Amino acid sequence: MALAPVFSDAQRATLRVLCDTFIPAIQRDPDPAGFWARAASDLQVPDWVEMTLAPLPADLLDPIREFMDGLAMLGFPEASAVDRERFIHAFMDASPEALGGIVTFKALSLLFYAGMPDASGKNPAWELSGYPGPLSPPPATPKVIRPLQPDGDDWNLEADAVVIGSGAGGGVIAARLAEQGRSVIVLEAGGYYNEADFDQYELTAYQNLYRGGGLAGTVDGSLTLMTGSNLGGGTTVNWTNCIRTRPAVREQWAREFGLEGLDGPAFDKHLDSIWQRLGVNDQCSDYNNPHQRLEAACAKLGYSFKRVTRNADPAAYDPRSAGFMGFGDQSGSKQGTMKTYLEDAYEHGARFIVRCRADRVLTENGRATGVEATYDDGTRQARVRIRANTVVVACGALDSPALLLRSGIGGPAVGQYLRLHPATAVVGIYDEPQDAWWGAPQTALSDQFSDIEGGYGFLVECPHANPGLGSSALPWQSGEQVKQFMLEQQNASSFVFLIRDRGHGRVTIDAQGQSVIDYHFDDDLDERNFRRGLKELVRLQHAAGARSIYSLHTRLKRWDRDGGGDIEAFAQDVHDGSLAPYEHATFSLHHMGSCRLGSDPATSVANPWGELHDTKGVWIGDGSGFPTASGTNPMISIMALASRTAEAITG
Repeated sequence: MALAPVFSDAQRATLRVLCDTFIPAIQRDPDPAGFWARAASDLQVPDWVEMTLAPLPADLLDPIREFMDGLAMLGFPEASAVDRERFIHAFMDASPEALGGIVTFKALSLLFYAGMPDASGKNPAWELSGYPGPLSPPPATPKVIRPLQPDGDDWNLEADAVVIGSGAGGGVIAARLAEQGRSVIVLEAGGYYNEADFDQYELTAYQNLYRGGGLAGTVDGSLTLMTGSNLGGGTTVNWTNCIRTRPAVREQWAREFGLEGLDGPAFDKHLDSIWQRLGVNDQCSDYNNPHQRLEAACAKLGYSFKRVTRNADPAAYDPRSAGFMGFGDQSGSKQGTMKTYLEDAYEHGARFIVRCRADRVLTENGRATGVEATYDDGTRQARVRIRANTVVVACGALDSPALLLRSGIGGPAVGQYLRLHPATAVVGIYDEPQDAWWGAPQTALSDQFSDIEGGYGFLVECPHANPGLGSSALPWQSGEQVKQFMLEQQNASSFVFLIRDRGHGRVTIDAQGQSVIDYHFDDDLDERNFRRGLKELVRLQHAAGARSIYSLHTRLKRWDRDGGGDIEAFAQDVHDGSLAPYEHATFSLHHMGSCRLGSDPATSVANPWGELHDTKGVWIGDGSGFPTASGTNPMISIMALASRTAEAITG
């Protein structure tokens, strides 16, 4: 493995010791498969951590190097195993910055230790945790779309419309415009992957299909952000939970923000058309063990429990491979935009350019004239200029505002009002195997707490089973403890909640024009709902019969049936735990609102139909246009809103 020049030899040696402190070699007899004796460095984890850090800019790498130097100066590499663990706990208590460094290295170490396959194609930890790893090689499924390739260093094209982004919103608009006879070019920053590329490996999926390799986060480390970056965007990797926009949310968007028709049959028409094209049904919603645990808990506590409808083709659906859909759906059952709207657009003449990043929207006299972009497939680059009078910005709520900011358009609200549906899990360990990787990740939910106060609350669902990412979020108290937790994963069922956030963050850009996501968890209602969600997940795990329960707080909070004490006292302790940056593993998979639609140019970027207030011909076509958080998995809402915008574009 060729290492990137990130660390000096001394810093690299310190990194090796640090990783081996998080995941040490421990003497155990018996030791099936050598799990206890295997340290992080035995799986080249330090090398993979270094390679992951290599693309970071110098202003981020320098503090990491200083952190390594500081550990060395304190004698960390030479200390005993017991003293090294004491070092780590002391650093966790020293300052927020030191805690952030420890949590980051812990997470990366566990991610690679539990997720990286060895030369045999298996990870040694999988056998004992029960995780099967890939079930089959990728099928030889041909790619339908043929993306354009640059014919030189400077590439000039013309079209009626450019759609920037190919996810839930961009895909719908590209298809609708092409079906109306418009000349359409779709730009996608990610690559084009289909069933033939989905090898069911977690880390391959993060590298190929996710923005930032799946490791993006807010600037203060308070949330981990995961979003798709590929042809098809998030619809290629999401969990196919199809929920129509709530009536109360539709009414609010119409009444408060001027989105005419959202609260009536005009928007029903768009929802119905999306539902039909995606083939949404409830025939592929088998309940795996975690869902059965959630169902039993809801029944015992008197909470709502509902089957989820999914955009899955019953003819191709296989519950065994469905458990890997977050890594790309090898079966071809998932009806994301890649297999629906993007193919529709292609059949009607739309052209596609993948691995092409839009740098700025070109304008003259307050009107769109095209797009300037950079093509980079890893082997060659080209400057791309496209002349077009219609530009649809559908890069996702993390990147659409950055494009507008680089372009100097959109007005004062660009990047403001970012909503993230903050989410987390509480894990239950049961007496029998749960095999959470069988079946689709989300086939049921509880909306018992969706409206706790003023239309705000949270949904309870079950998550995708990711051995690497799941391990990265484990609380770390000692090397022995975290290895024991990893071995328990076969018997683990996780419940998650996501809140509808009333507060908001913002997106700005750095000196290179890249997105900077700032989100402070400081709205009092959001904090109350988040803490209530933690308490309710503990209650649900207990009601389902878990023998052990733990949260994802950095400082370990665990209840055990034998000697764990009163469950309500534990639930309150979890409720009261710190939510400060790096003190708790909090995630966001839904990103909304940073280029929101509305009638007021001071507080919205685009008018109620999606066209920028200050620039004619530039339209918002993704979840960044949501006036508020939707409070539900947003794919259907994004698509229906995009369908409405496409109708406005075509007149």
